[in-house]
Amino acid sequence: MEKSVLWKLSYGMYAIGTLDGKRPAGCIVNTAIQITSENPVIAISMNKNNFTLSAIEKTRRFTVSILSEQTSQNVIAKLGFTSGRDTDKYAGKVFEWESYDGLPIVKENACGYILAEVIALQEMETHVIILARVQDAKNGTDYAPMTYKYYHDVVKGKAPKNAPTYQAPEEQQNVWVCSVCGYIYEGDLTQEPDSFTCPICKQPKSVFTKK
Repeated sequence: MEKSVLWKLSYGMYAIGTLDGKRPAGCIVNTAIQITSENPVIAISMNKNNFTLSAIEKTRRFTVSILSEQTSQNVIAKLGFTSGRDTDKYAGKVFEWESYDGLPIVKENACGYILAEVIALQEMETHVIILARVQDAKNGTDYAPMTYKYYHDVVKGKAPKNAPTYQAPEEQQNVWVCSVCGYIYEGDLTQEPDSFTCPICKQPKSVFTKK
């Protein structure tokens, strides 16, 4: 099977926000779609191992921040390549965020925001599809939404293992992992100039380790 064909499907980049008790929790997903127009329903896909999923299962509410091409890569690095089980992703000043009806949203150059309430969960092999009723929505910036193609081609980002679009690299490839944000570099990193930095967290080449 030529799995690379699946990369030709269109995706976006979205920050999902919810609460773990009183603590904000969130992650990055690339799959969010509108299901109905009247009394709108949306669907997102999330890995079963994702800490944010367990929080959504308890709160039954979440937000969607539609990231733009101008959204800081710190947002993707912090929300997409770290786990809320052992990290408070919203602590410090890594990126700007605020509350939307009590739930976290990304403030930095997001195109818009959706507040949703869960109505059904559908389990698949590795992921859970979350169906949710839109409770409110508001516009953000006028910048172009960040597509998954833009993330790959311009940002040079890779899919983390929890992403539904993740495809394991072939065994014979050189694979290097950023020890700071988890970004995966496929190829011979030693051939990159010393000025090379991680495209997600901007750390130097020296923080990468070979798998």
